[in-house]
Amino acid sequence: MRDDAFFELHRDMPRQGPGDAEDVLWALSVLGQPARVIDAACGPGADTEVLAEALPLARIEGVDLTAHFIAEARDRLACFGPRVTLREGDMRDLAGPADLIWCAGALYFLGVETALDLWRPVLAPGGAVVFSEPVFTCDPPPPGAAAFWADYPGVGTAADLAARVQAAGFRTRATRLITGRAWMNYYLPMMARVARLRIGAGPELAAVLDEAEAEFARWRAAPDEVAYLLSVVEPA
Repeated sequence: MRDDAFFELHRDMPRQGPGDAEDVLWALSVLGQPARVIDAACGPGADTEVLAEALPLARIEGVDLTAHFIAEARDRLACFGPRVTLREGDMRDLAGPADLIWCAGALYFLGVETALDLWRPVLAPGGAVVFSEPVFTCDPPPPGAAAFWADYPGVGTAADLAARVQAAGFRTRATRLITGRAWMNYYLPMMARVARLRIGAGPELAAVLDEAEAEFARWRAAPDEVAYLLSVVEPA
């Protein structure tokens, strides 16, 4: 099945989307030291690990719908002991109260407005959501970015995203553009895995590998144009 081929590619990778430790640390510089943290759609735990290292007194829960991502995260984060827990589950169903809900590159599964509406009652008083979402860096969008996000019709500018946050009854405290190295952190391990899986790949897996290489080529053609916006938001 095609899903099996997709997840075969996405096994045993350090992260499942663009990001960097500096992005997490920047958000914490805005927020301070949240004591109760949820990493929604945590994948194999790349950002969960940074959160755990930066917040030695916090209790952190990672949640992901994919069982093998949770298994990888458990192995990765076992050194933090019981203060970091991982569970297989839907990010629609988070259990609070949380001082911080972190969601890197996965909010598109729900939509900004839907996710913020669902997570509002999960937040403790004074709590915040930090999420990354695709944006165009200017209007009209640069050609490279337009080509990269052609299959994602909801992409807008940072101002458009701020308006969606406001429509959900939240306000934006701070934002940070994610380009360059954060994307390389994702794509370089993926391309190494593509090369390993090419040997003996069947038709379905080969098609998934082709798509991954094409996506990487589109990003490499415009690395300064393709961006996420990391937003720190809180209930208005």
